[in-house]
Amino acid sequence: MHSDLFAPSHAEVTGQGIQKQGSKMCRVGLSGEVMARTGSMVAYQGDLRFEALGSGGLGRMMRQAMTGEGVPLMKVTGRGDLFLANAASDVHLIDLDGSDGLTINGANVLAFDSSLSYDIARVQGAGAMSNAGLFNCVFTGRGRIAITTDGTPVVLNVDAATYADPQAAVAWSSSLRTSVKSNDSFNLGTLMGRSTGERFTLAFSGQGFVVVQPSELPPGGFIGGTGGGGSAGSGAGGVLGGILGR
Repeated sequence: MHSDLFAPSHAEVTGQGIQKQGSKMCRVGLSGEVMARTGSMVAYQGDLRFEALGSGGLGRMMRQAMTGEGVPLMKVTGRGDLFLANAASDVHLIDLDGSDGLTINGANVLAFDSSLSYDIARVQGAGAMSNAGLFNCVFTGRGRIAITTDGTPVVLNVDAATYADPQAAVAWSSSLRTSVKSNDSFNLGTLMGRSTGERFTLAFSGQGFVVVQPSELPPGGFIGGTGGGGSAGSGAGGVLGGILGR
């Protein structure tokens, strides 16, 4: 049988741990356990077991209830090869070395080493936005994480005031200071429903980086990760709100 499907570029990669399998999938050479987005498994080989973690833990459960959104996790254990993807989104790998944390929109998390610690935190400066849902996952420690983006992202080095659409900001250095900037002036046009469509932006300052995707929807097309609705025109509500329950 002959086909370009059998070209080396389509062959399974080898090795242990989380690796890229092409541009839109990751392969985990597993001998132990890994944390993955529920429903992201597309194939596996070997003896693997899947355990849904749900919200687990009272603190995270309460924070998930406050936002009304969530990205549930599953723990995969055993020995074998695990293949993960999410709506054909682009996959990127980030290695944390313990020197700085990484804040990520939960909707963009695909998998991560169980050696990493994470928590759910409100974006600094978002407290005045009553239904903003600006909660994100903060990862710390040493280990690898696989994230997804809707298209090819840009990585902005923050050495001057930097701003990003809340729905396009995928991840940033946890050491950065954040705030929410209002762009639309409150006037008669606002009362009549006219808007620039850029009502709020996230402002970043300090030293670090911001990953921005060329889309205002997280992977899968839903605002707020697995949230059950919303549209790109719904303002800031739930825009960064993909929350990982564990």
